Amino acid sequence: MTSGNPFDLTGKAAIVTGASSGLGRHFARTLARAGAKVALAARRVDALAELARQIEAFDERAMPVALDVTDTESVRACVEAAETELGPISILINNAGIAHVDTALDLAEADWDRVMDTNLKGAWLMAQETARHMARLGHGGSIVNVASILGLAATGQLAAYCASKAALINLTRALAVDLARDGIRVNALAPGYVETDLNREFLTSPAGEALKKRIPQRRFGRPEDLDGALLLLASEASCHMTGSVVVVDGGQSAGL
Repeated sequence: MTSGNPFDLTGKAAIVTGASSGLGRHFARTLARAGAKVALAARRVDALAELARQIEAFDERAMPVALDVTDTESVRACVEAAETELGPISILINNAGIAHVDTALDLAEADWDRVMDTNLKGAWLMAQETARHMARLGHGGSIVNVASILGLAATGQLAAYCASKAALINLTRALAVDLARDGIRVNALAPGYVETDLNREFLTSPAGEALKKRIPQRRFGRPEDLDGALLLLASEASCHMTGSVVVVDGGQSAGL
């Protein structure tokens, strides 16, 4: 922390999973603009090259890293590579996640497993491995699990996703209790519906317009609407917060 600014991340090393698209790309840029050195982790390393160049253009360091969050060896290799190249990891943004749309009656076991493995098991493996490094080096740090308001209240045709995000929220609390003595804070960021390239077609459809009318602010979120909460949880500004769930949804969950 420098300049008396608790949100400053200058010199901090961070890992962002699922950084190849959507919110992950945005989170990586946000951390870099706050001064962090960022390991950009995703399955598709080729999709990370342009993002790394963008970050380096504003004089911050970024490195692409291949990562399959469901594979233990891939997780270990990612964290080790990030620490070797960037220094001790202070921040983990557990952002990698997927959804599968289907009714509960038609949802296949393989699709259930794929969602749970990525959204829950993957977050657990990344948190465990990163926390081991933080504890070994004794510097503590911040783990931010990207959950969802659908982990607080459910909707139809997304049973696996809703279940995985609800479990991720309680995993956040359990990790916060276990890791506090090592100076590691674990919090969750729970966005509402945020418009990205991945969901823009749905959100601009008639069904999306109907959904928007149920949001008190009468609009979907923008990626930049999450910046304040992300930087709060990643930085020393939240030094006395752990096990918290920060909701950013335009008031949608308040009315559920």
